[in-house]
Amino acid sequence: MGFRDRLQRFMYGRYGQDQLGIFLMAFAMVLFTISIFTVPYVYIAAILIIIYEYFRMLSKNRAARYRENAWFLKHTAWVRNGFARIRYFFTEGRKYKVFKCPRCGQKLRVPRGRGRIEIRCRKCYEQFIRKS
Repeated sequence: MGFRDRLQRFMYGRYGQDQLGIFLMAFAMVLFTISIFTVPYVYIAAILIIIYEYFRMLSKNRAARYRENAWFLKHTAWVRNGFARIRYFFTEGRKYKVFKCPRCGQKLRVPRGRGRIEIRCRKCYEQFIRKS
């Protein structure tokens, strides 16, 4: 039996990695980098964070780890959604322009660079002309 098989057997039933774990590891790496230039207490904090992350990753109490991750995702949603909006702006946002229907307020996405076009709302069927 190879190393990979033994590792898979060991990890069976354990929680593994999640978004909170990834954040903790990245935060520990930032603390390690900061500890190069500052006091050694930052280094100790980074080691403690990594120990906690390995405890979470190897834990068999999946329900508790799931709750911790759900709490983390709930309280960091505004940051993650902000990055998603920025990513959308730089990818799809340049291809389309968004207008609001004057009657119902529905957001409508139309391709950019088509000049003056007639837009029809899919919700209330109002027609209006705008420059894309």
